[in-house]
Amino acid sequence: MRADPACGVGACGRDSWTGNFPAKLGLPKSCWSEEAAVSTPQTVLLGAIAGLTIFLGLPVGRLRTSGTGGKAFLNAVSAGILLFLLLGILQHATGPLEETMEHAIDGEGSWGQFAAHGTVYVLGLGVGLLGLFYLTRHLQARARTSPPSASLGPGAMAAAETPAAAAAAPLRLGMAIAVGIGLHNFSEGLAIGQAASSGALSLAALLIIGFGLHNATEGFGIVGPPAAAGVRPSWGWLALAGLIGGGPTFAGTLLGMQFDSSLVYVGFLTLAAGAIVYVIGELLPVGRRLSWEITLWGLAAGFLLGLATELVVEAAGG
Repeated sequence: MRADPACGVGACGRDSWTGNFPAKLGLPKSCWSEEAAVSTPQTVLLGAIAGLTIFLGLPVGRLRTSGTGGKAFLNAVSAGILLFLLLGILQHATGPLEETMEHAIDGEGSWGQFAAHGTVYVLGLGVGLLGLFYLTRHLQARARTSPPSASLGPGAMAAAETPAAAAAAPLRLGMAIAVGIGLHNFSEGLAIGQAASSGALSLAALLIIGFGLHNATEGFGIVGPPAAAGVRPSWGWLALAGLIGGGPTFAGTLLGMQFDSSLVYVGFLTLAAGAIVYVIGELLPVGRRLSWEITLWGLAAGFLLGLATELVVEAAGG
């Protein structure tokens, strides 16, 4: 990739905040490459492959887990993966905000751009976090008004509950994880579409490898709450969770081919961050109730699993 004065500070390659994402969403396409743009069918295929890899980890949810220790460990691995994902999301989302502020201070950009990015950042984080809270509370209120009464929290097993009611809460939390991951994967799709449409085929291929590895581990994260509650999701539930979590990668790829916007990028990342904060807050109390010691081990294992996939991508990218 070549340097271009119109592209802002530095060359057009990866910068400090984007990692394996496109260098600067919203900049002229001359920043990317002089190669011919990847064809639409090829780009669509790239996005589909990246999204479908989430199904690699979902079948784990069909395994029967006996014993409190195993359930606590799977629940914590899910939280650990999400924790690692959250740190990466916040890094990528905060970078553009810092960059627009620096440009405004140096006179290379406007304070209006900084204000716009800051507003999107705050709104995205708030909607992602509180939106899931109010949605969950609404669903629980509806369930309480209809017999049989539903669980009041993930994995709660009151004696008066039927098995179907007891299974509802962990399945609902697993689907909430899929929603948060889907929002994150939409931003990944934007990255793939932008790279491919700009002719950066090698970067697009690297993004597919990286996102594919991450999406496979994200599948484990989705099925963690049902596994912790001893609930075995149906194949239909797993398929729906996979579509919600992985489908946005495909949709984001299509959108990224048409236009690039750092505001859209930041918005979906912060929505995902807020949703993941909410989900982690739901997972950890379950782990403390089952076994806090095993939960801490599982949390570390999940985080290191996410880190390992990141290191593989970095090594492949040189």
